[in-house]
Amino acid sequence: MASPSKKTVFTMSSYGLGQTGDAELKLALTRKFLALIAQAEPLPAQICFYTDGVRLCVADSPVLTELRALEAKGVELVLCSTCLERFGLTDQVAVGVIGGMGDIITAIMGSDNTVAL
Repeated sequence: MASPSKKTVFTMSSYGLGQTGDAELKLALTRKFLALIAQAEPLPAQICFYTDGVRLCVADSPVLTELRALEAKGVELVLCSTCLERFGLTDQVAVGVIGGMGDIITAIMGSDNTVAL
């Protein structure tokens, strides 16, 4: 009997991957990472976005294509409502569902694996 897949949740709290000050590199890495994750098995159950990470899910984001591909494959994208409100971005959400910090905590606590990006 095959063992059930583990539930993995990613969290993204910055506008791009890495600690470099090179914004273009951070976004290029994010684009590549998301594209490769969309081809992986198993897929993460959820990706939770908070603080500057929510900026990746709004209308002018350079990674919308990759995020939409993940969402189309069943990955739930959860955006922090407090962060969206703080940045004035609530009406610009282009992908994902708006949730609260409680939803993000529930996702993390219900996962077998949580990976902070």
